[in-house]
Amino acid sequence: DLNRRIVERLRVLHQLRAHATMLTFSIGDRVTFATDEGRIVVGTLVRYNRKTVSVLTDAGHRWNVSPHLLRPLEPRDITPTVDRLPAKK
Repeated sequence: DLNRRIVERLRVLHQLRAHATMLTFSIGDRVTFATDEGRIVVGTLVRYNRKTVSVLTDAGHRWNVSPHLLRPLEPRDITPTVDRLPAKK
């Protein structure tokens, strides 16, 4: 009985930490994370799940990621995709 209560308490503490980390991000935030293979993935946070968050990548793939693996994508990390038009003469 004592072991069961200890395990349950540890599970609750882990969920509280994950939830607190999750709330540092908002839906629509641009985030980045590394896969197990070390590939960097960039996307938009689209949903809070029970233990994870859903991230929609720029390539259209959906990942369920533990919140502690996420990093906010800083504005300076975003490469502009719009070409500047030449100035009118």
